[in-house]
Amino acid sequence: MNAEADYSMKNIIISGWGRAGKTTLARKINEELNYFVINVDKLIATFHGAYPQLNIKFGVNPTDNLAPFLGHFLGVFSSSHGVVNDLHLQAHAVKGNRFVMEGGHFNFDKILPVLKMYGIVELKDKFILIGLVQNKKTADEFFNDLRKYDTEDDWTYDFDDDELREFSEEAILSNREMTDHLVKYGFTLYDTSTEREQVFKKIIEDIKSKLV
Repeated sequence: MNAEADYSMKNIIISGWGRAGKTTLARKINEELNYFVINVDKLIATFHGAYPQLNIKFGVNPTDNLAPFLGHFLGVFSSSHGVVNDLHLQAHAVKGNRFVMEGGHFNFDKILPVLKMYGIVELKDKFILIGLVQNKKTADEFFNDLRKYDTEDDWTYDFDDDELREFSEEAILSNREMTDHLVKYGFTLYDTSTEREQVFKKIIEDIKSKLV
């Protein structure tokens, strides 16, 4: 089997609209398939704390400024040739050491040119691409679910009703835009508007089918 067709070597990228279940799905993949989880929000927080001069922080297109790092990171750990700046990194590879990276929005227009430096032309050649959207909800359903399931860890937790209703209206358009974005880059889409646990089980089975 050649490297391009070797699904067992593929890492996973999960992207999608906020609150669609990316973190929960990544945790399930970790538990069932032993993938290490990389959370892009935590990377943003880390870079903001360590290198504030890079202006990588929430609310100011963080994935734009973070894109070069993400491109090199994904390339180094997913490159078939493993040679970077005259370093033979492939020799340090650990068999079965796979990761799932999850985040709300990846600027692939800036990430892909970096990946090409590592011989990766299309994302699907080296990654299992999973997109989570919620296109079957009304604004009222968004509102009710957020109000019901929000915890103190969620940034919408302290919204008053008017703020949350405005956010719920915007969520419909945001999901459509995210859908178009993910389709453009070859993601397989899963809608988590309803029966989320069943959708997650389906995704796990789909991943397993690509790892045999």
